[in-house]
Amino acid sequence: MKARLRRRKAGRAAALREVQAAETGTAQAVPETRGSMFRSLSNRNYRLFAIGGVVSNVGGWMQRTAQDLLVLSLTAGGAATGGGLTGGSATALGVTTALQFLPMLLFGLWGGMLADRYPKRKLLFVAQSLLGLLALTLGVLTVTGVVQVWHVWVMAFALGLIACVEVPTRQSFVVEMVGRKDLSNAIALNASSFNLARVVGPAVAGVLIALLGGTGPIFLINAVSFAAVLGGLVMMRASELTTPEPVPREKGQLREGLRYVLERQELLMPILLVGFVSLCAQSFSMSIALMAGEVFGSGAASFGLASSMFALGALGGALMAARRTKPSRKLLIGGAVSFGVFQIVTGLAPSYPLYLLLLIPAGIALISVNTSANSSVQLAASPEMRGRVMGIYVLVFTGGAPIGAPLLGWIADLGGPRAGVMVGGALTLLGVGAAIMLSKMIGRRSHAAVRGVAAAAAGVR
Repeated sequence: MKARLRRRKAGRAAALREVQAAETGTAQAVPETRGSMFRSLSNRNYRLFAIGGVVSNVGGWMQRTAQDLLVLSLTAGGAATGGGLTGGSATALGVTTALQFLPMLLFGLWGGMLADRYPKRKLLFVAQSLLGLLALTLGVLTVTGVVQVWHVWVMAFALGLIACVEVPTRQSFVVEMVGRKDLSNAIALNASSFNLARVVGPAVAGVLIALLGGTGPIFLINAVSFAAVLGGLVMMRASELTTPEPVPREKGQLREGLRYVLERQELLMPILLVGFVSLCAQSFSMSIALMAGEVFGSGAASFGLASSMFALGALGGALMAARRTKPSRKLLIGGAVSFGVFQIVTGLAPSYPLYLLLLIPAGIALISVNTSANSSVQLAASPEMRGRVMGIYVLVFTGGAPIGAPLLGWIADLGGPRAGVMVGGALTLLGVGAAIMLSKMIGRRSHAAVRGVAAAAAGVR
């Protein structure tokens, strides 16, 4: 009990520091830029973080594109040349995606707990270094011609293990750089960076694979790109970070985090909604590869263009979100419904040019869900719980992929890529309704339980 009281007191102190940082700025004084699309970039530490993120994200999306093409090529019996995609296994591609996200489903909560226990900047440095080493290993295997599908699967699973710690740590580190006032803006700019890379990365990867005759060099380029984010972390000024006190190691911290979320509908609803949407959204890039190759008969360069069109929409949606000062519940739900509808519509597209155009509003809708949910959850969480809360958020955000990706891949193998995309859209729409109903149901039960405990305590007195 004393330890819990100490944690609460430390949390209140950290929250006070966040509020003070929001009111006065961090150690560096900056002019008021409220409402500016890029106001978070006035913070030096965040500028370093953002620059490194852009470079590393471009490399990451180049690798994601190369990995998909590599699996399709290997399962078609060919070399990893990045030529035609016809004949590859959708199921094998789904398994690759599932293995990358399965560790988050199994161990994601522990990653969030570590983010609360240890300094986030140090954790990020270690995690990013390991991710770079994985990219280097896969590149060497591919360039030397010894790579097999099981190698890609092992690397995907290892990447997922590291992401269990890296993703919730990175997400909850943002507020330590910019404070609560600019948190929504920084999250939107992070999404913009991610989706700018999603526009550039696949297109560049498609061209380089065609020019260089293989996917191996793409993995090596991604390994080098991690130097940017590592350099940015090293150059940050620790005195300008608003860092909460690390949470000491104690029993029951995972249960405490789960209970904290279940008792707060402002956390529970966006987390449930993101969980249902991500069940299908995480496999959407897989469906783009299948639609480009199997339905429209396109090669690596055209596949990169399709991925970039989807990311272009997401980039536009993220930049629009950067101007908002507060997340909106209506935008969150509306974006989720729109994404489900556009999934179905893209599955019905009769031609490749129309398919490319429809990917743009689909990207806008999805990023509206992601940025609104992320901002809502971080702003509602107390500092000493933020790592665990983001661990839960990232768990449901990515944990649906091990279920949704193989399922939709199997449906695509049976009924074709169009069927897989449209079923994913229908499941998204059903998930929106389920998230709203479940959050209300669980919220009512939690409030009833709290009132019961309070009444019992009053009776004892």
